[in-house]
Amino acid sequence: MLRTAAGDVSWYAGGLQPDVLAAWYERIIADTVEMAPPWLADKVSVRQDPVLPMRFSLDISKRAVRYFMVAVDNNLERMPYTTGLYFLKVQEELASEMDRSLV
Repeated sequence: MLRTAAGDVSWYAGGLQPDVLAAWYERIIADTVEMAPPWLADKVSVRQDPVLPMRFSLDISKRAVRYFMVAVDNNLERMPYTTGLYFLKVQEELASEMDRSLV
């Protein structure tokens, strides 16, 4: 029983590896650029911190946020469970930031 639990935990933790997250960020950014108008294509980028590999800096125009949100929604079903939760939290933080900027 413990081996099964340990296997489940390691499977869930695998979705939060920095290289897995970086690959999904690349996929989502590519989808965002594809959906967005051409003049917004250079306004979306992500950088991974070399010292803290779990830290990503998303540099995105406010006008491109909705395309990013749609790209995340389109890819959620294909992601591992924990990666999906991570990107749902990213969406929540972006929505919160957008609400704060409107006030």
